[in-house]
Amino acid sequence: MKFNLFIIFLFTISCSVQSNNSPKKSSYTSSGFAYVYNENDFLNKVISKKLDNNEPLLGHNRLKVGTIVKISNPENKKSTTLKIRKKVNYPDFYTILITESLFQKLELNAESPFVEIQEIKKNKSFVAGKATTYSEERKVSNKAPIMNVKIDNISKNKKSKKVKKYTFTILIAEFYSIESAKNLKKKLNDIAFNSTNKKLLIKKKKKNSFELVLGPYKAVNSLKNDYIALKDYGFEELEIKINE
Repeated sequence: MKFNLFIIFLFTISCSVQSNNSPKKSSYTSSGFAYVYNENDFLNKVISKKLDNNEPLLGHNRLKVGTIVKISNPENKKSTTLKIRKKVNYPDFYTILITESLFQKLELNAESPFVEIQEIKKNKSFVAGKATTYSEERKVSNKAPIMNVKIDNISKNKKSKKVKKYTFTILIAEFYSIESAKNLKKKLNDIAFNSTNKKLLIKKKKKNSFELVLGPYKAVNSLKNDYIALKDYGFEELEIKINE
């Protein structure tokens, strides 16, 4: 079968692929699209845990409950730091589960809610400080009248802001050897990604560091289809990148 042959090919080049495993555990970082919580998805068992959409909450399928992460919207530079509230299963394409409240707070793009995630290593002073700050923020938020929010959002200059269009790429693998990157690129082109509207590219990051990426994508649906296809071929550590 083509799938089995491809897995054997991956094994033969695995020694040239950069590994994320190291003696000293590094902080988790990732980027991709956020899955916005919906009550119907929980009822229909698309996601495995229930969240309160009125609270800014995070759920993740790999990180432990209590893990502190900084979640950012790279389009407008808005970010917040929260604890993972629940370990939860959700569609594999997405990098994290968020509530509607957090979606609104970060002012994410409804069509492509792209986020960047960085684990923050725990220390007692940081955790205590964040807990106090979050508590105070909630008190202010609960007391603030709705009219104040509306006034703050009124601009004296009524010129509409232009929405910047972004494209995305899928980071497939990182290599020490450019020859290994070329071999995998050729193999993927031969069996799957030889369409004229998308390209497999090798990007040199630094000496002895090369990335194989697929893209660019304007539409999330086509990106999602290729992401799932790559998963089916045995790729586990895929990451979606935003192109400035």
